[in-house]
Amino acid sequence: MLAPVLILAAVILPPAEPGLASRQPQLAVNAKQAWLTYGAGNHVYVTHSADSGRSWSPSARLPSTGVLSLGMRRGPRIAATSRAVLVSAILGPQGRGADGDILLWRTTSRGGAWSAPIAINTPSGAAREGLHAMAASPEGLAAIVWLDLRQKGTRLYGVFSRDHGQTWSPNQLLHESPSGAICQCCHPSVAVSGRSTVTILFRNSLDGNRDMYFSTSRDAGSTFSPARKLGAGSWHLNACPMDGGSLALAPDLTPLTVWRRENQVFFARPEQPEQLLGPGRQPVIASLPGGPVIAWTEASSIRILRPGQSQPESLSSPGAFLSLFPTAGGRLLLAAEHEGSIFIEIL
Repeated sequence: MLAPVLILAAVILPPAEPGLASRQPQLAVNAKQAWLTYGAGNHVYVTHSADSGRSWSPSARLPSTGVLSLGMRRGPRIAATSRAVLVSAILGPQGRGADGDILLWRTTSRGGAWSAPIAINTPSGAAREGLHAMAASPEGLAAIVWLDLRQKGTRLYGVFSRDHGQTWSPNQLLHESPSGAICQCCHPSVAVSGRSTVTILFRNSLDGNRDMYFSTSRDAGSTFSPARKLGAGSWHLNACPMDGGSLALAPDLTPLTVWRRENQVFFARPEQPEQLLGPGRQPVIASLPGGPVIAWTEASSIRILRPGQSQPESLSSPGAFLSLFPTAGGRLLLAAEHEGSIFIEIL
C-alpha cells in the first residue's frame, strides 16, 4: 500500500454559484501571491492567496459573454509575471466546437480591477477546438499556444509578449504535421523562462502514431527549433486520447516532460529514454531545485512522485484534472476538481 502524502494545509472552494460545478482549476504564483482560475457554467472565476495557499479571497467573476469551453483540459488558464496577472479562456457565441476565440484578461493589482477581455487569435473562430495553454516568467515574457483550425487539419499556433502581457505578437504557426494534423483533442503545454526561452509540448499525429513532441525558442518565440519526438516508444492509435501531458523547465532550462502512452504515465528528458512511472492519466509536473515533482490520477486516486523517490505516494483526497505549481516559499500547491468543488492542498 502506498504511503499517504504529507499535507500541510487543505482548502476546499465551494461552488462559485449554486448548481454550477467548479471545474478545471489552474494555478500560478508570483513573488507575493498565489492565484487560481477555474470555470463554472459559462463564467471564468479568479481567486488569490497572500499566505501561500492557506486562505483564499472570494472568487471574482471575470466579465465575458458566450459559451465557455470547459472540461477535458478545456477551461481557463492563468499566468503571473512580476507586474501582472493574466487569465485566458476560449468562448464563443455558440461554443461546443462551433466557434470560439481565446480571450485574455489582465490585472496589475492584487486582485483588483481586471481589463476588458481582448481576443488573441485571428481570424475569429480559429481556436474553436477549445484547447490552449499559457505561461509567463517574472521578467515579463508570456506565451499562449493553442490548437488551431483556421485551415483544414489541426495545427499548433501561438502568440508571445515581452512586456508583461500588454502587447502580443501576431499569430504564429508553430507546428503542422506532414500527416495533415497534430493530435486533434490533446491540450498543448508551454513553459517560459527569463526574457527569451519558450518551450512547447504537444501530441503529434504522424504516420498513425500519437507521440509527444517538443520545440524550443531562445528568442522569445520569434523562431523555434525543429520539433523532436520524446521517448523511444510510440503509440499507434487511430483516435485522440485527450491527454496532452505536462511540461516544466529545469534550472538549467532542460525540458522536463510527463505524458501518457496507452494507460501508462512516463517521464522523459530530451534525447533520453522515457521512464515508466506507473498506470494512470492526465499527469502534471513542476520543477523544484531538487528535481521535478510529478502528479497524476489513477482511477479516482492521485499519485505524487517526489525527487529521489522510486515509488509514488498516494494523496488521501480524490480528484481529477490536477494543477501543480511551486510557491515562492519552496512548497507545492496542488489543485484539483472533485464533485463540483475545487480543493487546494499545500504539499
